[in-house]
Parts: sequence; C-alpha cells; structure tokens
Amino acid sequence: MDKQDGRSAGEPGGVRLDDPWYDALASGWGEADGAAEAAGEWGTGQRPGPVPVPVPVPEQRPVAHDEIYLAVQRSAAFQEVRRRYRHFVLPGTAVFLAWYLAYVIAATAAPGLMAHRVAGALNVAMLAGLGQFATTFLLTWAYARHARLRRDRAALDIRWETQELTGGNVR
Repeated sequence: MDKQDGRSAGEPGGVRLDDPWYDALASGWGEADGAAEAAGEWGTGQRPGPVPVPVPVPEQRPVAHDEIYLAVQRSAAFQEVRRRYRHFVLPGTAVFLAWYLAYVIAATAAPGLMAHRVAGALNVAMLAGLGQFATTFLLTWAYARHARLRRDRAALDIRWETQELTGGNVR
C-alpha cells in the first residue's frame, strides 16, 4: 500500500494497516455513550472492531412533490416573479448588446472617428472601451438592485411556501 508521498508501507515512516492513527476512530468516537467501557474494551489492549457504516438508501420522493412544484410554477406569484425578471433582463440585454455591437462596428467601419483625439493621448476608441467596462458594472449594479427591490422578497416567500408544502425536503 503506498502513501501519497510515494513511500510504501514497509519503508520507515510508511503507514501500516495496524497503525492506530490510520483511518481509525479515536477512542470513544462513533460509539454509544459508555459502550466501550461496558464492553470492557478499554484497557484490554484489543482494538475495537470496525464500525459498521450505514448503507445509504435512495430517497423516495412522493409524487406529490412534482405536483407541488407544478402548482407553484402555475401560481400567480411565481408568474409575477418571472415577469419582473423578464421585463428587466430582456431590455437590459438588448441595450447592452446594441451598445457593444455599435462599439465593434464603429471600430471596424469608422477607424478615423475612433482615432479622433479627445484629450492628450485619449481618443474616442479608448473612451468607448472604458465605457464598456463602466456599463458592465452599471448593469450589474442595476440588476442586483432590481432583484433586491422587486423580486427577492416574493421569491423567498414562494420558497418558504414550497418548503412547507414539501415538508422541507427540497430537491
């Protein structure tokens, strides 16, 4: 058996299977209170037997969960949250994409305009490029603000209701 540092179990410093520090529970860990003392295992020089590991059983969800999620999806509150999301994201994406494409098209179609000096070494292309970064941060801030003010509370209410209906066992 090799350790991760390349030493085999027989080399000095290697890990042996009977090593008390190798993958074994500390004394008293994983045992019922007083089980080791009652069994007389402490002080006898014997190692405790292996601790049985429970085999996970696949969780069976009732069909009702699917019905609950479909009902939530059809609810007016959920549709309102989705509507608010779409009314912000679709126009915001369209405006940002148009601004980006205008920048790229202007850079390729009108190099004279983009090379026009504004102040010192600063030209229109550099200002528009920095504007791309600024609008990215501005759009991110606006999205977070919109979500916080218009959607988060309603979405959290829907989540709590769903958890109550499913008994807290959410997928």
